[in-house]
Amino acid sequence: MENLRDKITTAIQETADMRGTEVLRPLVDDTVLLESGLDSLGFAILVARLEEDLGYDPFVLMDMPVYPRTLGEFIEIYQRYALQ
Repeated sequence: MENLRDKITTAIQETADMRGTEVLRPLVDDTVLLESGLDSLGFAILVARLEEDLGYDPFVLMDMPVYPRTLGEFIEIYQRYALQ
């Protein structure tokens, strides 16, 4: 699933660039999403971009909404729903 991690971190950087913000480096599993450099609109754009690229939005597929706090939790959600 390393390829998925790369796609997500690349999409984060591209979204930040598009929004004119700087992403906290390095992006590691413990990076707190709200402190990463993207705001809530940036994350909405990120999730939409990932849906286009990956073909699914795990947050729509969830039975109970979960809001990830860290990058590791965000990636884990995408990995979990990639298998469905």
